[in-house]
Amino acid sequence: MGIKGKAALAIVVLLLFLGSMWLQGSLDYHWDTCLKGYNQINRPQHLSNGSEADSDEDGAILGVCPGQKFQVSELLSHLLATPAPTNDVLLQPYLASWDELIKFLEALGPMVGLISQEIETKTSIIRDLALREAASSDEGEVGLALGLVSGTRAHGGGQEGMEASVAAPGSAYLSLRSMIHTELSRGLVDFQQTTNSGCRTLLRLHRALLWLQVFLEKLGEGPVGGRLRSPSDLCREAYQHTLAHHHSWFVRRAAEIAFIAMPERGFFYRLVCVTNQEEASVVLNRVVRAIGEVYDRTQGVLEEHGMLDLP
Repeated sequence: MGIKGKAALAIVVLLLFLGSMWLQGSLDYHWDTCLKGYNQINRPQHLSNGSEADSDEDGAILGVCPGQKFQVSELLSHLLATPAPTNDVLLQPYLASWDELIKFLEALGPMVGLISQEIETKTSIIRDLALREAASSDEGEVGLALGLVSGTRAHGGGQEGMEASVAAPGSAYLSLRSMIHTELSRGLVDFQQTTNSGCRTLLRLHRALLWLQVFLEKLGEGPVGGRLRSPSDLCREAYQHTLAHHHSWFVRRAAEIAFIAMPERGFFYRLVCVTNQEEASVVLNRVVRAIGEVYDRTQGVLEEHGMLDLP
């Protein structure tokens, strides 16, 4: 079967691509500390034009990239807002980070974009759970749900959504730990069989985040043997070291076929508003560090509660 035939076959199965990513969580948590610390965390900065920029200690300047949906400055801002000072992960900026990563995947073409559809389905599941929780709770709880939903691409994120998300002390879906505590106490998480829980769904997102972290890290590396490796090879290698361990043989083959259609390196330069590999390395390494902080915190909470292998 030729490449075109394999690609056609891949379209049928790619919607299952992330179907085996799972979640784990954490239990007892002190809400007041989380809420106080949240206000000290960097908030997403919505840059209206290229003259405004976001910079860090490395001197990297991240401005708006004109003419495209994905904005690396927005991604970084959401990632930096995700960690809570009590070793927790705040769900609103976490999901907002995924909104930008979905745009990133969609920009890579229709084959890779199919993966983003599955990821978006999973972020919607958690947001829907927050809305249902709000519908059966006090008005204070509604503020959290509105904050979570405001992060969706349909409604747009922003400072108001971030403030709404911290307006409800003790809210069930404020953070990873609060979600785990709520769903465990209500018997929504089963360690033996599949349940439609936020914990299980977030674990799938967590595993996908590691794949993207490894891919972006490899993309930011310098030449090997005097030449830069192709993004297609790097993405496939990152997948083999991460998500492939959780997928069937059939899904692994379909995923690797999709990576054949990955754009060349110059496309990624334009996507993050740089002109060469040296500049790309600065920007990508900064994003990778921010993803790593979120991933490590999530991993620790999930491991703490034995949820890294939820069915």
